[in-house]
Amino acid sequence: MLQTSKPGDSRSSWKVLIMDKVTVRVMSHSCKMSDITDQGVSLVEDIFRRRQPLPQLDAIYFVQPSKENVIMFLSDMSGREPLYRKAYLYFSTPIQKDLVNRIKKDASVLPRIGALREMNLEYFSIDSQGFITEHDKALEELYGDDAENSRRFDRCLNVMATRIATVFASLKEFPFVRYKAAKLDGDSMTSFRELVPTKLAAAVWDQITTYKSSIHNFPQTETCELLIVDRSVDQIAPVIHEWTYDAMCHDLLNLEGNKYVHEVPSKSGGQPERKEVLLEDHDLVWLELRHTHIAEASERLHDKMANFVSKNKAAQLQQRDAGELSTRDIQKMVQALPQYNEQMEKLSLHVAIAGKINQIIRDTGLRELGQLEQDLVFGDAGTKEVINFLRKQEGTNENKLRLMMVYAAVYPEKFEGDKALKLMQLAKLSDSDMKAVKNMKLIEGSDSRKSSKGTFSLKFDSAKRKHASRKDRTGGEEETWALFRFYPMIEELVENLSKGELAKDEYYCMNSPSPPSHGTQGKTGASQSESVRSGQSNAQSMRSRRTANWAKSKSSDDGYSSDSVLRITPSELKKMGQRIFVFIIGGATRSELRACHKLTAKLRREVVLGTTGLDDPSQYITKLKSLSAKELSVDDIKI
Repeated sequence: MLQTSKPGDSRSSWKVLIMDKVTVRVMSHSCKMSDITDQGVSLVEDIFRRRQPLPQLDAIYFVQPSKENVIMFLSDMSGREPLYRKAYLYFSTPIQKDLVNRIKKDASVLPRIGALREMNLEYFSIDSQGFITEHDKALEELYGDDAENSRRFDRCLNVMATRIATVFASLKEFPFVRYKAAKLDGDSMTSFRELVPTKLAAAVWDQITTYKSSIHNFPQTETCELLIVDRSVDQIAPVIHEWTYDAMCHDLLNLEGNKYVHEVPSKSGGQPERKEVLLEDHDLVWLELRHTHIAEASERLHDKMANFVSKNKAAQLQQRDAGELSTRDIQKMVQALPQYNEQMEKLSLHVAIAGKINQIIRDTGLRELGQLEQDLVFGDAGTKEVINFLRKQEGTNENKLRLMMVYAAVYPEKFEGDKALKLMQLAKLSDSDMKAVKNMKLIEGSDSRKSSKGTFSLKFDSAKRKHASRKDRTGGEEETWALFRFYPMIEELVENLSKGELAKDEYYCMNSPSPPSHGTQGKTGASQSESVRSGQSNAQSMRSRRTANWAKSKSSDDGYSSDSVLRITPSELKKMGQRIFVFIIGGATRSELRACHKLTAKLRREVVLGTTGLDDPSQYITKLKSLSAKELSVDDIKI
């Protein structure tokens, strides 16, 4: 967009970039200001603010296709004295024909338009393999008490579908659209909440089929997979303690997004100075360690620091006696100091963060709680162990609430009626906290695997002798580090999807002429699963495959290397099979994002996670508390 908006003459190589409140966030998630200025943008403006006329400059408008934005654009560029010399107009999503006609009708504006295009770019990248649609209130608006038949429900779902569709439009990918289907059995009550993935899949499919006929060079046959699910597939992942460096930073430290504030010694010797740092992909140490276990991260940081000090010239010379230093030594030291200070500061930052996390783990007794959580999930602990832990009255209220939520997911029958009241009282949970546990039922909805008495089940079969919501996986880092057994259900679903083994009666495909009949178990359609399996090695999308940032070769002479995280080379990435996209309605977790990176290497297929928002446990619990219940019968349902 920025590169193709170059002026036809050399009078001015600088441009103005004008955006609205949504597109500015799209841009800020994808680029830094320096990236934009490198493309000749000298000024970034808000379309709704009063702006200084710059008739000698061209302007790029990157805005949503709303009536208000079109009116503002026409106001800027019409008449005898337009604000800018020429305008390049780009819309983030498809524009209605009546708005295009409105632009065409203004005879004074038409000659001043250098481009008018639909960019189809309205998603927010959070990672080389992750994006969000920025629907922080998705749980409330789609699953809340007031959600059914509300305008908020329809608007939230439609905007979400539009933004998901722009991912495929911008990447020129045509997906198989699969979704978690509602159980429409006449014998049971069906919550409107169960229909959310179905409705979203239908809306996404509608948009993508439009792109198929309207976008030049858009694939006409399927090039990838999209699986749409909601939080009901895994209610443990958002609340269990995840022990990676990334998850621990966001769970235990007071981060604002990816911004960490820490104190550094003052150069003048006064009070310590507060300094802000961003824990993002440009930091090679963060990039390497973010998905490692906190214990491994701490070990690696210790080794990096020792290695750095032993190899850096400035560090070596500083350790020698000042009297032994020659003029040449001092010159070398001065030359190495700027690089030394920068790299020492970065390593010291991560050493300090890891130390702070380990201190919090010790102070709050988090290891014992984490062990109990994992034992519950894998069926090695039960009610007795939970009661014993609660009697000690250790840990914060939030940690005890999270334990109760994990327990409720594994032992749903213990939460029927007033059965859980004594446990809640023992944990000393407030009414507000109790609400979070009870509202887990609302996301789950009804389930075909209910007991014969019709009692509510939170996904897992309560008739099992050993209550376990996960099966142990052998091999790899899970066996090396304690408290690393847990994995999100998304990992299992994506592996089944890749093998063509998703349950036919639970996951339908929009590309199929008709959904499969109820009660049949099997693979996801013969022709499609064959396509999927062949895609593992041969199938390619219509466009050239990009190289993800994390896959680019990086080297450093600073005494540490991030090679261990860069296992996939650009040439290998190009040889990969069809992409898999997973979209989770209601928020995703850092463990699920990590699983996508892990599965990319394992399956040799790039796995991309999409979601309404990336939530830390406290954020998810706050959202869960805003829900309440109302059921409807199958006769009342309209799709």
